[in-house]
Amino acid sequence: MERSYQICTRCIMDTSDPEISFDGQGRCNHCRNYEVRVASEVFRGEEGKHRLEAMVERIRAQGSGRDYDCVIGVSGGVDSTMVAYTVRKLGLRPLAVHFDNGWNSELAVDNIKKTLDRLGIDLQTHVVDWEEFRDLQLSFLKASVANCEIPTDHAITALLFNTAAQHGIRYIFGGGNVATEGILPFSWGYYNQDRKHLEAVHRRFGTIPLKTTPRISLSRFIYLVFVRGIRLIPILNYVDYNKTEAMKLIQEELCWRYYGGKHYESIFTRFFQGYILPVKFGFDKRRAHLSTLVCSGEMSREDALREMEKNPYGNESLLREDREFVIKKFGLTEETFEGLMHLPIRSYRDYPNHSFFLHTLRDLRSRFKKVATAA
Repeated sequence: MERSYQICTRCIMDTSDPEISFDGQGRCNHCRNYEVRVASEVFRGEEGKHRLEAMVERIRAQGSGRDYDCVIGVSGGVDSTMVAYTVRKLGLRPLAVHFDNGWNSELAVDNIKKTLDRLGIDLQTHVVDWEEFRDLQLSFLKASVANCEIPTDHAITALLFNTAAQHGIRYIFGGGNVATEGILPFSWGYYNQDRKHLEAVHRRFGTIPLKTTPRISLSRFIYLVFVRGIRLIPILNYVDYNKTEAMKLIQEELCWRYYGGKHYESIFTRFFQGYILPVKFGFDKRRAHLSTLVCSGEMSREDALREMEKNPYGNESLLREDREFVIKKFGLTEETFEGLMHLPIRSYRDYPNHSFFLHTLRDLRSRFKKVATAA
């Protein structure tokens, strides 16, 4: 039986998440989970300052004599730019890593260059073979699963950990944070860490061997964390992070420019989140992003609802431009693309994966997080 529509009375999450639940006051499980995450993962004010100071002292000591004492990922977006800014203000010596998957907007490239030049940070860019990565991304579009960003997200994680291991660096600072990313329904995607799933989809629909795309298995991830002691630290959880204020700061100090939406520094991501997801899969990731800002107190629920009434692209001309660009870059015809859009929707469960293992070991995944963020 089809579920009747319901929207949270606190944030704006609704039944576009089929697994959402509500309490007696109409508040959703995402709000409750957000509060739990803030209590256990976010350290602000004096506590955050003290934890950061202790962390920085340890990182400096362990990085003594090396060219770099930590690794950061950069994309040209707000969060990664703030990570670079924060790390340098703390006096650390980061190596910036960027994964070039062929979809960078000119604005993102310019943001990265200006940021790293002004902060004096070295950059290491991994450029993937376009035909190879195109084949991998098309495999996910053909698989008709909701998370077609797995190829990029998985490659970024793999690149960060492998780079840290190669340079003998134990600390990676990531832009993931509760303040702007604390809410995201599991039903809208799947773990990007699952290499088995990524390679299974590619074997089914791809034709070009994966030679330049960074990958990391779960066993190697466990090895790097528990044996090599590499930590992934969400540093923005240790500062009083406010996205609006952060954007003003980096605009003033780094000449950073806004690109229009969360993760819209990538043309494919902008088209995927702004068109493919709502049109084909029936959900809009802005709802989760805005709900997070509502729960953090950065935005009112009324303003979030008004924002959802707007076109995710802002104007139809940009949508037409992106659609034409994406179809052409993938080497598709309009008819072929429409065929992909009308394929029956599939679940990650329809392809080989490690979901049972990952679900069974949720406590282990929690330990990953605790070890990675331990101060």
